[in-house]
Amino acid sequence: MSFESVQKIADAVLFEGYILYPYRPTSTKNRQRWNFGTLYPREFAQAQQPEEPWSFHSEMIVEGVPESTLDFRIRLLQLVPAATKDTGELDQGEWDQGAVRSWTLSGLRVSEILRGMHHQLLAENLATEAEPAGELSFPAALSASLTLHAEVLSTGVYRVSATLSNETPRPGAEPWLRRTAGQSAFTSAHLLVHVEEGALISLLDPPANLAAFASTCNNRGVFPVLAGDPGSRSEMLCSPIILYDYPQIAAESAGDFFDGTEMDEMLALRVLTLSDAEKQEIRRGDPYARRILERTESLPEEHLLKVHGALRGMAPPGISPAQPVGDPIQPWNPFEEKPPLDSITVFGVELRKGDRVRVWPQKRADIMDMAIEGRTAIIEAIEQDLEDNVQLAIVLEDDPGKDLGMLRQPGHRFFFSPEEVEPIKLEVS
Repeated sequence: MSFESVQKIADAVLFEGYILYPYRPTSTKNRQRWNFGTLYPREFAQAQQPEEPWSFHSEMIVEGVPESTLDFRIRLLQLVPAATKDTGELDQGEWDQGAVRSWTLSGLRVSEILRGMHHQLLAENLATEAEPAGELSFPAALSASLTLHAEVLSTGVYRVSATLSNETPRPGAEPWLRRTAGQSAFTSAHLLVHVEEGALISLLDPPANLAAFASTCNNRGVFPVLAGDPGSRSEMLCSPIILYDYPQIAAESAGDFFDGTEMDEMLALRVLTLSDAEKQEIRRGDPYARRILERTESLPEEHLLKVHGALRGMAPPGISPAQPVGDPIQPWNPFEEKPPLDSITVFGVELRKGDRVRVWPQKRADIMDMAIEGRTAIIEAIEQDLEDNVQLAIVLEDDPGKDLGMLRQPGHRFFFSPEEVEPIKLEVS
């Protein structure tokens, strides 16, 4: 099983926080690794105060039959001392580069998983995916334990669980050090799942008849979301970062910057402003960081315009992107002028510009709300914001600067919602 349809988003999870701007290993923020979902060797993790993570557990709902088959792929980064360009020997500095490694178990039938399965995953079964650094010398032989279990919830409905633990032994007789533990850790560990002759169920938006089953699923360290092509239910990503179903990489992105909380445009511009000395350090440093620099320096100007912003996939609340939308929401035009409101009904009374009201602030946002409470005012305007919320612009009757308020000057004109004003009926003589 190749998992090609989820490769990009899985790689984004794998490298989130791997190395951050300014992408120099000597940068203060890069002296501490920021990867999500790191599982340390059990012996090291249990000796820490407090105990650090050494395993994750995921549960998912599967519709199928006993002959349905499941494929599992565990992916992680193993941190490896970088080899120097001049000698090829390992750099004993503080920076370790990441190598993408994986274990794959294919064709496991639901009937087998129902009986319980325990797999000891050894270093010789660990695949190394293509790396830009070429040959790598791994300082630790990773070892893992994967326990699979399934139970019948109803006819054709199963809860499947997967527990992964890092059982890598100490590489020598010396006590664990943080760096050696990091080189034996499962960094950014996550799990990919594929089903044949069955379907995986969203835990975020399950069908009504399966919602009760979905609510009983227990996940620790990772959370499963549907992945791949929207609408497909054959693949799931158990991620250490909470995602929505069918997460996607923006089509405008030319490559990963390892920081999903920042915009590609901003990071690209920042990289271009680095000094020659900083760029030279990046070129001599981590190969993934070097790739970012080379890609950014070769970007055409029109690419920056593409990553400035995009609007897509808008749908009414409660409608998932995979569902057809009968009346799609039109793109928002911030310059579109809306006709002003002539009047609004408050407590059964129609109010217009120039009418008198008594103000009763409800939000108590600041001391002015307390000072204005119970005072009479004149409606200067009835306005609507971009979300169609109505606001009454009022000017206090006893304000010495009332004329400035009528000229819409700040400090003499206040905004309140219709629920915060009381109409004052005209006295009849």
